[in-house]
Amino acid sequence: MEPNPGGGPSDEELMARLLLGEDAALAPLMERWEVPVKRFIFRIVGNAAESEDLAQEVFVRVYRKRALYRPGAKFSTWCFSIAANQARNRLRWWRRRPALSLDAWAQSGGDSADESGPGSAPSAQAVRGEQVAAVRGAVAALPLDLRTALVLFEYEGQSMADIAEELGCTVKAIESRLSRARARLKGALRGVL
Repeated sequence: MEPNPGGGPSDEELMARLLLGEDAALAPLMERWEVPVKRFIFRIVGNAAESEDLAQEVFVRVYRKRALYRPGAKFSTWCFSIAANQARNRLRWWRRRPALSLDAWAQSGGDSADESGPGSAPSAQAVRGEQVAAVRGAVAALPLDLRTALVLFEYEGQSMADIAEELGCTVKAIESRLSRARARLKGALRGVL
């Protein structure tokens, strides 16, 4: 799922230009990938404000670490691996902060946008809102390794091979993580959906 609107240069071509010192090549990469990166990070950390900050940090790291990019490699895989590391690091940091619990932190910046369809009846919107909240809560309750694999596969549409490369494990390990995540979600959401 490589965004490349308008048939412009591919992500990999832009990274090649960035490697050659053309700093302006970062701008189209940011335009293409800012929203998917923010969405991914939000689904991991559960805090909209942190998602904004971390997404910016991801692109700072893309620029700073550009020499580590392997020419010809899929940019999205490399970028999402940076985003996953940033999200994990931020969650670890917050877990060490006794002043505010992780749940309170997630709720303070949570995304409360109504995801029900337009024209839905208020009662249908309320039910839909409860279901969305239940799914978000169940996903957020998954262990980080399961949550990361699930979000990359189900929400970001990445292949198991790409996820395995991003997370530094085998495709079989990703299959196992997805299976365990789905089983936990099924149990957690029984009776809700």
